[in-house]
Amino acid sequence: MALRSVITAVLFFLLALARIQLSTCQVLKARISCLDCNHDYDFSGIKVAVKCGQVKKLATATTEENGSFQVELPSDKSKISASDLNCLAKLLGGPNQLYVRKKNVVSKVVKAHELNSYAISTPLAFSTSCPLASKDAKCGAPNGIGSSKTVDLPLPPEWGLAPSSFYVPFFPIIGIP
Repeated sequence: MALRSVITAVLFFLLALARIQLSTCQVLKARISCLDCNHDYDFSGIKVAVKCGQVKKLATATTEENGSFQVELPSDKSKISASDLNCLAKLLGGPNQLYVRKKNVVSKVVKAHELNSYAISTPLAFSTSCPLASKDAKCGAPNGIGSSKTVDLPLPPEWGLAPSSFYVPFFPIIGIP
């Protein structure tokens, strides 16, 4: 009877041990900042993406109310070791319009003081209004991208015709392989 209980206990222990997966995940803990926000600005809902070299997988995180986020770094255990991580964090956007300068949109991920913990090397920062630092800086659509509004010829409304954009032929650009 005692042998049966010992065997049962060993089996339960082995089953429990089989379900435990030892994890050596590397975690990025960081905060984003705002250049022109007031002190009680709600950062929640802003997306940050993390991409590591030689790994196809992309990790994303959503910021908390104070701007902090935490994400497990994507890694392929067979291809890359913990010391060879070459990761970048990128500010993607949020529920409201964000304005970001090129130097503040991407940051290199570096090793932190804690075990298996990482941080960003430069701050990920944004503005809530368009920061026009120079005369040539423009906010909005880049040059070359215009409005999608069609141009209508002035036809008298008494004629009862549809807008002229319905009559002007439209030839779509179709690539021929």
